[in-house]
Amino acid sequence: MAITSKEGILKVLTAYNPWWKTGIMNPKLSRTYKRFAFYEAMKRLEQRDLRRTVVLTGARRVGKTTILYQMIEAILNRGVQPQKIVYISMDHPMLKLAGFHEILECYHENINADQECYYFFDEVQYAQDWDKWLKTIYDNQPDTKVVATGSASPALIRGNQESGAGRWTVIQVPTLSFYEYCELIGLDKPELPHGLKISSLPCKTQQERIQIMMQLSKVQNHFNRYLQVGGFPELALSGNDVVAQQIMREDVVDKVLKRDLPSLYNIRNATELERIFLYLCNVSSEIVSIEAVAKELGGVSRPTVENYIRYLESANLIYQSWPVNMEGKRVLKARPKIYIADAAIRNAVLMDESLLTDPVEMGKVVETAVYKHVAAFYYQKAASVGYYRGGKKGKEIDIVVDYPRIKNILIEVKYREAVSISEEDAIVEMSGEASAAIVVTKNTGDFGIYKSKSGKDIIRIPAFAFLYLLGHAEKNGYKGID
Repeated sequence: MAITSKEGILKVLTAYNPWWKTGIMNPKLSRTYKRFAFYEAMKRLEQRDLRRTVVLTGARRVGKTTILYQMIEAILNRGVQPQKIVYISMDHPMLKLAGFHEILECYHENINADQECYYFFDEVQYAQDWDKWLKTIYDNQPDTKVVATGSASPALIRGNQESGAGRWTVIQVPTLSFYEYCELIGLDKPELPHGLKISSLPCKTQQERIQIMMQLSKVQNHFNRYLQVGGFPELALSGNDVVAQQIMREDVVDKVLKRDLPSLYNIRNATELERIFLYLCNVSSEIVSIEAVAKELGGVSRPTVENYIRYLESANLIYQSWPVNMEGKRVLKARPKIYIADAAIRNAVLMDESLLTDPVEMGKVVETAVYKHVAAFYYQKAASVGYYRGGKKGKEIDIVVDYPRIKNILIEVKYREAVSISEEDAIVEMSGEASAAIVVTKNTGDFGIYKSKSGKDIIRIPAFAFLYLLGHAEKNGYKGID
């Protein structure tokens, strides 16, 4: 008896596509809250002058499948025939074994004979020769629209370079920003000036800044919970944070480390991968030496460490931040800072109950959150986000947004009590060459402007306010801090 059959495939497809019978999307699948990535994906899908396959990439449980359902709902609401829309989860055992040819043949023979349709492929990287099939569909079915998701970014990007050049666009779906988290759980919105930019704060009067902070204080008390579990939509809505963290360990971490990555990259020893990830959780926001990791773990070779770090990045579990050259000199022996992709992942893995009371650990968590927000914010821009370390004393600036031919944006995270800024700080010394210099602090009392001796304004802003204002700027269509 064959493992896969047309009858079996059809049963799976029918179960995944209830709108073929009902004509409508189940609201439990599509949900009401729409993330920024939904609007970006719909814009690319509907672009008539430049046809593109849309590929969404992000970690497990960030809401990629929900975005697919929301896109399907939007298309149904425009009167498209339900049978012309097919959702296919390549993560399903039978569909994974069957492959593209059998699945599409089954769909067109039984549901929609017309080649003009909408294909929605979920976790597409599990299908054999997926990139070649997307190319074939693009080339041979000019009236067909395709949206796909995947949890392995480099695999998708590599496929784009090899088969999808000029054919598809990759859109990153990060974990929830603090702004999205506040909207998702239904908090009372701060009333902020439209088009408010963080860089415009020095131009505001002290009274205006006080009014802005009074509005932002509406979300302040939710910041710590966001850092603990708030990066994933389903878990953010959970009423039990302990269970939410357990689910995160099981679904976001364990499945990726023990199943997804070993399957994608032929990893025989998943234990070494887990050990490296645990090590990185402990040093998140620090500069990492590959030699030091190999030595600390004992028995793990340098090439293995390098490969596994690359695999973890491909699964959207970590970010690597590389040094930015700000002095006209070549960066020698560059070592990356490594950040866990979401502070909530790190907390779920380490299970450290003292997190909220340990200022050193909280500093790491907040810097991780700030980096994630900034990297996600500038993802679609021609900018790289790294760090600076240089000068005679090896001074460091935590985050640098490096724009080609435009002055950099400098961000330093000082999440502690009684923050002081010194003229000796690297961010002050380098601020004259920057378009904006920002110190991210802890308390609302630190909100304001530090005027350096050089005359450059250094913006001091609490972490919760900084992250919320980034989301506010993105929601209002503004794509830059400066």
